[in-house]
Amino acid sequence: MTASVAIIDYGSGNLRSAAKAFERVVSEQGLDLTVEVTADAARVAAAERIVLPGVGAFGDCKAGLAALPGMIETLNAQVLDKGKPFLGICVGMQLMADLGREHGVHAGLGWIRGEVVPLGVEAQGLKVPHMGWNQLVADVPDHPLLAGLSPDAHAYFVHSYHFRPVDPAHRLAHVDYGGPICALVGRDNLAGTQFHPEKSQATGLAVIANFLKWKP
Repeated sequence: MTASVAIIDYGSGNLRSAAKAFERVVSEQGLDLTVEVTADAARVAAAERIVLPGVGAFGDCKAGLAALPGMIETLNAQVLDKGKPFLGICVGMQLMADLGREHGVHAGLGWIRGEVVPLGVEAQGLKVPHMGWNQLVADVPDHPLLAGLSPDAHAYFVHSYHFRPVDPAHRLAHVDYGGPICALVGRDNLAGTQFHPEKSQATGLAVIANFLKWKP
């Protein structure tokens, strides 16, 4: 039976382009996987791998996820308890934090200790949101999600807040934007990209391929 990759639809993701990028990698790599966009917790529970995209404000995204019946409970069971590979994208990555400080203080999933805070780079003459291409710098070069990436790999970002993990070892890669900004966070079977892999051309497709082959 072909395994599936569930991309969660909770009203807060760029689902069409994300699904197309995952489907392209599955096809090009000849992987025995199907890609399914779903808002059904039961379908997520049945998947081999789980992807949580996210566009918008932290609090709104968390509320949208919580509004799906049984979804957060299913995620906790499948990702934390069963150890299924999980990838968060942009705000989907930020939701793994303990809390987000965007338009107030909002609780996250609490999967990776840390908080999501403003970039705070305006005083350096840098624009917010951080938008466009930036070079990835590996903090954990041997992490499977970074396998095969060029030292000059660039990824595409659109964000005004960033994940600040408590444990520096959970920052797998960063970019320099007025100082180091977390670009890839993870621990165990959890990973998240602040950049948009579906918009990051060869670099993004390589990260997606690495995730789909990852056996944490």
